[in-house]
Amino acid sequence: MTPPTPLVVHRYVAVGGEGPEDVVADSRGRVLTGVADGRILRIDGIADPSATRVEVLAETGGRPLGLELVPDGALLVCDADRGLLRVGLDDGRVQVLAETVAGERLRFCSNAVALSDGSVYFTVSSRRYPLEHWIGDVVERTGTGRLLRLAPGSDRPEVLLDGLQFANGLVPAADESFLVVAETSAYRLTRYWLTGPKSGRHEPFADDLPGMPDNLWRAGKAGPIRVALAGPRVPPLDLLHRGPAALRRAAARVAVRAPYRPAGTVGVLAVDDDGRVLEHLTRRRSGYRMATSVCEASGHLILGSVWERGIAVCALPEPTR
Repeated sequence: MTPPTPLVVHRYVAVGGEGPEDVVADSRGRVLTGVADGRILRIDGIADPSATRVEVLAETGGRPLGLELVPDGALLVCDADRGLLRVGLDDGRVQVLAETVAGERLRFCSNAVALSDGSVYFTVSSRRYPLEHWIGDVVERTGTGRLLRLAPGSDRPEVLLDGLQFANGLVPAADESFLVVAETSAYRLTRYWLTGPKSGRHEPFADDLPGMPDNLWRAGKAGPIRVALAGPRVPPLDLLHRGPAALRRAAARVAVRAPYRPAGTVGVLAVDDDGRVLEHLTRRRSGYRMATSVCEASGHLILGSVWERGIAVCALPEPTR
């Protein structure tokens, strides 16, 4: 594993809402995010504190999580309450693309990507616990996460992978030959092949990570995959995960009722298309906690958090070689 280097935080930007869980950047360096009250926000002027402004683009009526900009100028939104949505950035119109899968309500939709053929792939983190009790799934390790595909023109997703450990961030390979899925509670990234002799199969991509991988980001096809680490590894949790299912279920019942405060360590990895970790940025005793997403905008790394009320603007390291 690449030795960690410091993650340098320049400043924090309040967004006027709770829990900007995912952050994505458009071609003009503006950052889009969704907050707990259902609003989709756009933050402009990231590079200049005196010029930074926040505007409301839309309201989903639910809880937006993962975001994905698509070529026609719209935004795909994984909404934990409403399913997979499409939001018009010009008019704020919200369209439901999928709200059921295999006969059950689509809940805890987490992250999405759109490929060049018009297909949309997206994840469901848990079928047992809702977003507000996410920690129960991480503690129990239910293995009820899914990877889904929505074909162009369809409103019926198909299940590609089941049994994932809190399926989360999603990103395609540069050539779209495979997808990389974050399995948060398993500390790993998993590869799902879309083309070639392994099409339809999955395998480990990057395993035994130093923290819990959350949302994934790639700046164009040439850039590395950025991995937000929402928290460090917790040895007692690792030990619990090796225990019997009944013990994990009991611990999860306690966890969803106990007060929770995230660890003060956040991190970001850079990974190439062979699964090699190129860079590990970390900050301990961080005032900004539970970094659930990362993107690049206006020459900076931007962090989002399901816990905080703003985003963090960080130094962008020199390109890895």
